[in-house]
This record gives sequence, structure tokens and C-alpha cells, in this order.
Amino acid sequence: MSRLTITLDDSVHQALREAAARQGRSIGKIIEESLILRGIKPMESARQLVARARSNAACDEDEALNIAVEETRAVRQK
Repeated sequence: MSRLTITLDDSVHQALREAAARQGRSIGKIIEESLILRGIKPMESARQLVARARSNAACDEDEALNIAVEETRAVRQK
């Protein structure tokens, strides 16, 4: 398991410590779960997601790429 040092605002750190105590969990576990909820996942999780999407897709690879490009452009234009 890797270690990481971060700098937090004192009030955020205090709130994090209080949340950990209330929930009976470690600060590290709360941060790890928060990162996962924000979409920060191991590469293997991403590969599994893509594999599931491909198996459920009703279009070929070119159609999927075109849809992805169109959706990306739409989001960037907002």
C-alpha cells in the first residue's frame, strides 16, 4: 500500500477527523472512497468498464468512436 502526504486547510482536516471518528473509519479510507466516487479508479476498473460497455453495445467500433467524439465536443462547448 502506498503512502501520500497532502496539505489540507485546518478546518477541512478537522471536519475529516470528526467524520472519521463518527463513522468509525480511518481518514485514509474516507479519502480513498471519496476519490473512487469522483471517478479516480485503477486502470483495471476502467478496462472492465470498457469491456462491459463493448459487450452491451449495439454499434461497431467506428460508430462508438463517433458517438464518443460528439458527446465530448458537446460537453466542451458548454
